[in-house]
Amino acid sequence: MGPHRPGSGRPPGFRPIRGPRWRYPRGYRYRRWTIGLMLPSLFLTPGYYYEDYWRMGLEGPPWGYRWVRYGPDLLLVDTRTGRIDDAIYGAFY
Repeated sequence: MGPHRPGSGRPPGFRPIRGPRWRYPRGYRYRRWTIGLMLPSLFLTPGYYYEDYWRMGLEGPPWGYRWVRYGPDLLLVDTRTGRIDDAIYGAFY
């Protein structure tokens, strides 16, 4: 099948999962990030990367991208620029 294509949204086999409790960093609260916005570099660190995407039925990210958790949402982010290229809202409950 290959890596997840940016902008493709929820794939047919997608399943939200119960994620560990989420704490926003100081100065942040829920925000619905949209495609094209730049995620702050604070979130482009391993502590925010989500590696168990397969549990949701997602393919791996393309080279140079990472799945990043932000609250209940999962964002596909270009790690070189911080640009959000896909967003799956409500990925965690």
